[in-house]
Amino acid sequence: HPDADRNSAAGLTASEYTKSLLTGKSVELEFDVQQRDKYGRLLAYAYVDGYMLNKKLLQDGYAVVSTYPPNVKYVDDFKAISGYQSGN
Repeated sequence: HPDADRNSAAGLTASEYTKSLLTGKSVELEFDVQQRDKYGRLLAYAYVDGYMLNKKLLQDGYAVVSTYPPNVKYVDDFKAISGYQSGN
């Protein structure tokens, strides 16, 4: 987060892990229905070295499922990876 006071230890750890996966790599982006959310943030599925980064971050415990309808193309995959259950 641009405001350092809003960054948690877990968020900083996840950020460093993500940087370690991406530094010096080419990244391919796949867009769903909308490219940006209401705040102007880019919404994309990221691929590096032949794998989907979004799924890897979930598998490795560095992300949680968060959807931004109508961008829900892989939501079932993401929920399955994270063990997501409705109401949690």
